[in-house]
Amino acid sequence: MIKISKSRAGTQRVTFSLPIGAPPGRVSVVGSFNDWTPGRHHLTPRSNGRRSASVDVEPGTVIQFRYLGENGLWFDDPDLPDRADGNCVCTTA
Repeated sequence: MIKISKSRAGTQRVTFSLPIGAPPGRVSVVGSFNDWTPGRHHLTPRSNGRRSASVDVEPGTVIQFRYLGENGLWFDDPDLPDRADGNCVCTTA
């Protein structure tokens, strides 16, 4: 699940969220906002039964991303439609 909201600095906060155990193990979100560098944005457990990570970007930014789980498991956001190019894409308002 992706949530986009305004941050205090005039940027858009994009929050990436998955259920705690799907998939099991550590997961990071990797994409155009972090130069596709694994491990920079690990999803951390929250009290609502999910885990999440947030990044701040300029309004109108197009974000490409995928999730990276343990043992090199790459996967797309289950709440976004499949993409032919292998990346999920969202645009901040």
